[in-house]
Amino acid sequence: MVAIIDYGAGNTKSLQFALDRLGTDSILTSDAAQIKNAEKVIFPGQGAAASAIRKLQRLGLDTLIGDLKQPVLGICLGMQLLCEHTEEGDVSGLGIVKGTVKRFSNKVKVPQMGWNSIHDLKGPLFEGIDEGSYMYLVHSYFVSKSKETVALSDYNGAYSVALQKENFYGVQFHPEKSSQKGQQVLSNFLKLSS
Repeated sequence: MVAIIDYGAGNTKSLQFALDRLGTDSILTSDAAQIKNAEKVIFPGQGAAASAIRKLQRLGLDTLIGDLKQPVLGICLGMQLLCEHTEEGDVSGLGIVKGTVKRFSNKVKVPQMGWNSIHDLKGPLFEGIDEGSYMYLVHSYFVSKSKETVALSDYNGAYSVALQKENFYGVQFHPEKSSQKGQQVLSNFLKLSS
């Protein structure tokens, strides 16, 4: 069973449909026991970082997420909130991954919206995914390249489009909206062992 963390900050229906297509049962929940006992956890997110963090704190999930031992996948804002700090609302993240989430410069159209290629792919999330594959993104903030970076994309310079630290994984793109390549990323996540 996959637990999708429900804190009111994500388009979770398309994610549940994508998991259904892969033959995987999922539950949308904010219940700490259900999240702790799930085989895998997905931490989605869209919207503003400051209100998302406040919702996690109100639900007591901000401390729970960092203690999880099973594979955890942060998607979009969920990935950004795994970091230490975000310029969006000038708030602290969960501090699982080092680094600050920064806003794209005014030299480019913000948000970055649409398909973009990914490269320098590393690790189990990208088994069977070709260099230069296209994924669907919608974001105004990005995570800089770091030792936890396992894939890059380019928009006014290279940035982290995927991260991994121990059992925590993050993707800036929306795998549930990224056609077959995105489905492959979700499938690879589901195959990870605890």
